[in-house]
Amino acid sequence: MSERVSTEVVERARPEAIRAVPVRHPGRWVAAAVIAVLVAMLANNLAANTRWQGWIIGQYLFTSQVFHGLLATLWLTVIAMVVGVLGGVILAIMRLSDNPIVSSSAWVYIWFFRGTPVLVQLIFWYNIAALFPTVSIGVPFGPSFHTWSTTTLVTTFAASILGLGLNEAAYMSEIVRAGILSVDEGQTEAACALGMRRLLIMRRVVLPQAMRVIVPPTGNETISMLKTTSLVSVIASFDLLVSVQRIYNANYKVIPLLIVASIWYIVVTSILTAGQYYVERYFARGSVRELPPTPPQRLRTFFLHNLRPRHATVPAAPVIVPRRPGGGDA
Repeated sequence: MSERVSTEVVERARPEAIRAVPVRHPGRWVAAAVIAVLVAMLANNLAANTRWQGWIIGQYLFTSQVFHGLLATLWLTVIAMVVGVLGGVILAIMRLSDNPIVSSSAWVYIWFFRGTPVLVQLIFWYNIAALFPTVSIGVPFGPSFHTWSTTTLVTTFAASILGLGLNEAAYMSEIVRAGILSVDEGQTEAACALGMRRLLIMRRVVLPQAMRVIVPPTGNETISMLKTTSLVSVIASFDLLVSVQRIYNANYKVIPLLIVASIWYIVVTSILTAGQYYVERYFARGSVRELPPTPPQRLRTFFLHNLRPRHATVPAAPVIVPRRPGGGDA
């Protein structure tokens, strides 16, 4: 009798199963509808407006002249970034030096190159022969051993590298300096206690840990450098923009050829963005408990989440019936 009464009490006290209904977000649907309308309008304009001249875009997208310009742009980007990164590391170490002359010299360099536009610097290096007709090597304030003509030494390609690379070094120095300062000083003190030299500490201890802070802005600078190389067209150097300019100067198809250049810039930028993501993920090891998911993992999680039923039934919590001290039900 007691067990039957206890069962009835439990059944009466047990709440009904909770039916969880997701919160509605009408604002998301409105935003999605607005975006869908804009995309449809753009697609309709691309399909109906013959002035885009899409057949010309397809005709010149994979031509050898455009490919040569693309390779020149990539080559300029790589060399300028190598010069900028190496110069930035040296300048950052100089800024952090205890020697006031070394630190002040690095500060003046950064102040000057960040204070003048990169286009002005490109034009300056291109016309450097007007200021220094010859370049000599020898004893300071003494005889020279060999002399070169500046016009033959500083070509348009060299002027492009000097203008882009030296300017990038000023920005990279601040990025590297911020990364070095982000490493705890106890790491340096522990390395000094082990008898390691300063340069060895910087190479083996500080810089590997600072890369987690240095890599993201460096990736942004690389992408920015890819597009900044288009400025070398002003000094008659060769790149992707110059290659399409030569084509549309001959056939007067300006818009289609500019779209061709834009497509290749977007393609290379997308590749660099993907590479930056995986480099950041690599250097994030040890600093976070769990690495961020890769795009394929996010896509798989998204589809698995959307395939689940919308209305989930949450089981009710068990009801505990108190018992009397004598052993009977309450």
